[in-house]
Amino acid sequence: MDFLINWLANIPGFAVPFALGAMGLIICEKSGVLNLGAEGYLLIGAMAGAGSVLSFGGYPMLALGIAALASAALALVFAVLVIFLRVNQVISGLTIVFLAQGLTSLIAGKQGWTNKAFTGLADLDFGPLSDIPLIGPVLFRQDPMVYLTILAFFAVSYVMNRTHTGLRLRAVGENPEASDAAGINVMMMRLAAVLVGALFLGLAGGYLTVVVSKIWVDGMAGGRGWIAIALVIFARWRLWRALAGAVLFGCIEALIPRVAAIGIQVPQYFVLMLPYVVTLGVMVWTSLRKDTLANDPSALGRPFVREERR
Repeated sequence: MDFLINWLANIPGFAVPFALGAMGLIICEKSGVLNLGAEGYLLIGAMAGAGSVLSFGGYPMLALGIAALASAALALVFAVLVIFLRVNQVISGLTIVFLAQGLTSLIAGKQGWTNKAFTGLADLDFGPLSDIPLIGPVLFRQDPMVYLTILAFFAVSYVMNRTHTGLRLRAVGENPEASDAAGINVMMMRLAAVLVGALFLGLAGGYLTVVVSKIWVDGMAGGRGWIAIALVIFARWRLWRALAGAVLFGCIEALIPRVAAIGIQVPQYFVLMLPYVVTLGVMVWTSLRKDTLANDPSALGRPFVREERR
């Protein structure tokens, strides 16, 4: 029973980076911009979050905000390349990943942030509610970002499905030419989607350092950006399916340290490869579904040139 309670209580914390990352990608890609740079935004956010705590002496919520803004700043470079200069979106996304890998190592190394532990964001304590058997640790003993992530999913789902802004965003991703003819500024809408999506990706990265590990090391993202991309495909660009997929991967990541804690000997490299094995399995399962691309934005990855409108 202790094993089960500890495992369930740790799932939300492990699921948050996947959930925030997938949500950011869905916002971006619903506008028609293919974003393969998720790993890079996570790295920038993780480094900025850790650096903020170490530089300002605490203030973890401020550090998470700075992590989001740092990721958005990097996304601005990506947006200029793919939206205004119409550079290939696949190549630009991969370039962002490699740029972030080198940039984070350079900045963190020069500032002396690498391998320095700090005090991050603590869990909330709801008093007697936290002591309720089984559900207390799971529902009432989490950090604030767990609850904010759930609220963010409700808010983003409402905006995308029930507001004119969301309708315009989806229209731009489906048919930018018709959207332009209807008076929508396609480029500005795509720019806003890229930046807002990057804010969530930066939050996911900041969460890894400010809340989970409370330390920065090179390569902190650990491939979670790539898993978030797979989650979006698995969810077929639907927010709540992405959240369910994030919980699934949170279950897997939370299980690994629990198994080690009870003394079960598991090969190290098997543990390291397990999330990616599951990712491959999810991708295969998704590809076998007949309606895999049922919600795929029709203009995804296609640059918009106003002069070519017909």
